[in-house]
Amino acid sequence: MNKKHLYLQLFLTMFKIGLFTFGGGHAMLALLENELVSRKQWMDKNEFLDLAAIAESTPGPVAINAATYIGYKLAGIFGAILATTAVCIPSFVIIYIISLFLDAFLTCKPVEYAFRGIQACVVYLIFSVGMKMLRGMKKKPMPVIIFACVLACMLLFSILSVHFSTVFYILIAGGIGLVLYLIECLHRKKEDEK
Repeated sequence: MNKKHLYLQLFLTMFKIGLFTFGGGHAMLALLENELVSRKQWMDKNEFLDLAAIAESTPGPVAINAATYIGYKLAGIFGAILATTAVCIPSFVIIYIISLFLDAFLTCKPVEYAFRGIQACVVYLIFSVGMKMLRGMKKKPMPVIIFACVLACMLLFSILSVHFSTVFYILIAGGIGLVLYLIECLHRKKEDEK
């Protein structure tokens, strides 16, 4: 595939993802997985799980982080700029148009009901991506322990009505992963010394 064709494919794919995804970055993960893993085969499932983790844990919107990552992976710095721009254009245009007619838009009953329907769909999209990622997760002790700890914290804090930012879940998971990695390294080092 020549460079111009790759740039065009990258731009059109990210533009489509930006245009047809409602509900923010988490809902966008389902469409990203379908396009990047299943259709275009630009990455495998394990790399997509890494992409989702990186996009979620770095500052900024998930969709933009993911677009920047895949653009850079496929076409370097220009690809990152191109993919990021492509995913942002639809949202910018749509929000700009809505802002011109915001008052009339918000009082329109069909629009209100349409957004209620979209909200239900977004919950499903986020749940389905979470289940796919869970099934694709390596069933080794470290990922299972991290998942169990984060799930336990999330359930406990939800039951106790403690307001806890998702950023802290990411930091907790990263911290647990780092501690388990260091323990594994120490264990390997002791085995090598024997």
